[in-house]
Amino acid sequence: MMSPLESMILDRNCESLGIPVSTLMDNAGVALFDIVSKEFAGKKILIVCGIGNNGGDGFACAKRFGRKADVAVLFPSDRIKTDAAKRQYNLLRKRPAMFTDVSVNEYDVIIDCGLGIGGRPPLDDVYIKYFEVLKKFKGTIVSADVPTGFGTDDHLIPDITVTFHDMKEGMNEKNCGRIIIADIGIPEEASRFVGPGDMLRYPVPKKDSHKGDNGRLLVIGGGPYIGAPAMSAMAAFRVGSDLVRIATPRLSFDHIASMTPAFIMHRTSDDILTENDVPRLLELSEKVDAVLIGPGLGTDERTMAAVREFMDRCKKPMTVDADGITAISSVPRIPDNVVITPHHKEFEIFSAGSGDPVADVSEHRNVTILIKGRIDTIAQWENIRMNRAGTPAMTVGGTGDVLSGIVAGLLSKGMSTYDAACLGAFICGTAGEKAFSKKSYGMIATDVIDMIPKVLKEHLR
Repeated sequence: MMSPLESMILDRNCESLGIPVSTLMDNAGVALFDIVSKEFAGKKILIVCGIGNNGGDGFACAKRFGRKADVAVLFPSDRIKTDAAKRQYNLLRKRPAMFTDVSVNEYDVIIDCGLGIGGRPPLDDVYIKYFEVLKKFKGTIVSADVPTGFGTDDHLIPDITVTFHDMKEGMNEKNCGRIIIADIGIPEEASRFVGPGDMLRYPVPKKDSHKGDNGRLLVIGGGPYIGAPAMSAMAAFRVGSDLVRIATPRLSFDHIASMTPAFIMHRTSDDILTENDVPRLLELSEKVDAVLIGPGLGTDERTMAAVREFMDRCKKPMTVDADGITAISSVPRIPDNVVITPHHKEFEIFSAGSGDPVADVSEHRNVTILIKGRIDTIAQWENIRMNRAGTPAMTVGGTGDVLSGIVAGLLSKGMSTYDAACLGAFICGTAGEKAFSKKSYGMIATDVIDMIPKVLKEHLR
């Protein structure tokens, strides 16, 4: 079943694949016409349309019926909201009547195209009056995609619902009547591959939000390597985290602290991370919404033991990358609020060279996995999606740290591990494409970071 959000995501992903909403609307109209005309041949039909895309589906259906069906609108035509619906309206041979001027009992069948998945309470009084009229209707009511008002306290209960592509969350025979699923030409790749539509999952800040409301992240990294945790932290900032803390060993503290005053810095006890630092790290984790552990830590056994102990005791959502993945490669079961972001060699180590499919490894190890590659693979048990945004130039060092920072930043903003991994892969890959358009094969990881805000600006409508 699909949620309303998933349905909107599919529409936008279809657009990016060259299939505009107008085409899907036209296909929906054809599917609705085919089903109704076969089941109710010779019956007198009224198509009732709203002002959104659901109404557009109705206009597209009416276009097929021609003069064999009448059309009524719930609102004046100048209130039609979308370009696709306006286009379908303008193709009608006869201007529709206002629903208030129609005697519904003259008809055998009413096709309900009043309001689709975008309906939110409270509903306009026009819909409430529409429901009151149809409660007295003695013929058959067929709803397009979902019944008008579906998901609200006030909604129409039809005899049949012709739903498009897949059933929507909450649909059953009690609230939708007999359900017929109609194919409207949405390709598998619109759901299989992450795309621009997935930006609808991004947690846009509320207008009255305050500092820290939109993500607080702790990055644990550094020691032998300096740049990795800094790039991860900056990527988290650029993807919208409000506050980013970095806990790093003495060896790398001053270098990272000098990079930007935006970081909140915490020095650990030695030149590398050790188990002595775990109590302090756990205290810091209580001040944040998510944790990223691994970038630049190195593989000293004392560090590996510290990572394992911290992960065993920390309850916050977490992204694990780089040397952190090495540390937990032998841990049989990992908390289900963890994302790991390995490249293919790291995944081989993590999966103990079993050669098992990523979905099996994800389920067995209880973890969300984002495997970096020419095409990224994101798996959470049986759920698998792919990301093809990106460029071969992203093989440059540091881009993996950027990706883990983006994913961790999205986790800190409240996204689920799977959604954060999917959207993080798309944002990072798209930022890489934008960096490549400016710097070609001379791009570096910080160029990708600089392009993250441009991706947000372009895709967050």
